[in-house]
Amino acid sequence: MRYLVIGSCLLSLAGSIWGGMFIAVRLAIFVIPPVPLVWMRYGTALLALTILMVITHSSWHIDKKDCKLLLLSALSGQVLSIVTQETGTMMTSAQTGSVITAATPAFMVVFGYVLLHEKLTAGRIISVVLATIGVLFIVLDPDNFEINPLGGLSLFVAAVTWAFMSVLLKFLSEYPVITVTFYSVLIAFLTLTPYGLYWLLTSADYAAMSAPSVWGSVLYLGFISTTAGFCLWNKGLLYMDASLGGLFMFFQPTVGTFLGWLLLAEPVTLYFWIGFTLIAVGVVLALRGGNTTAAEKLARCHQDSGKASHPGGA
Repeated sequence: MRYLVIGSCLLSLAGSIWGGMFIAVRLAIFVIPPVPLVWMRYGTALLALTILMVITHSSWHIDKKDCKLLLLSALSGQVLSIVTQETGTMMTSAQTGSVITAATPAFMVVFGYVLLHEKLTAGRIISVVLATIGVLFIVLDPDNFEINPLGGLSLFVAAVTWAFMSVLLKFLSEYPVITVTFYSVLIAFLTLTPYGLYWLLTSADYAAMSAPSVWGSVLYLGFISTTAGFCLWNKGLLYMDASLGGLFMFFQPTVGTFLGWLLLAEPVTLYFWIGFTLIAVGVVLALRGGNTTAAEKLARCHQDSGKASHPGGA
């Protein structure tokens, strides 16, 4: 149970950090397009991750047999998912962007069942349904909801690819979390560099980029959302099954809606409170009814090698 509590705290914090991400994206996305924004976000994050790797004396080694898996994880999650997520947010709204979390946990249950052979219990299915309904209450609020077909499709792709990446990370749990995060971000940064540089040299509006709201958003996306958020999320997934961990993505729209009310004066209606209650019930139900397979494996890993709980993780 102790491992479930630790994992819950890490994943909840990651989801909360990402709740503010959508506001940051909306503040910068009309000055810096999606792909260059993701590229600049990862470039900023690499600085922080490199410093953390050195300070914590984290291992730089990845076995050759795991390189293809790491590459697939980075391309699906850090590249495709984040680019489509920010594209969808640009085409809709910050609140609509959070609809990504309504689908992500469901796909994590599916991928967890297919790839990791995790148990598909009735309690887990019910918890996902309750939490999903809760998110829909928040993001489908008729006073705040805004949708665009292509933007909705982009967010759907982002949900599927993020779920796929999260499950793939379970196969890399023998490595320190910060090491996996560093290489994933590095792969994504290098992949996006050709287009990012081209945009920076030919189309960038440097005067608009100098606005505090724009460069401040880039710093938040790089240092907080990417560096802290990814490390917390990857670390938290070590403590529980992927299908159970996915439920904590529901903190993202909850916090995003709250920050929208606090910073952008967006109204918080009865829909929000109903959704929040359903989300909380779904997460509590999942924690009480979910098995602890992942936590037990982690405990054995702690006893055998201590690698999964390297202090460089989060």
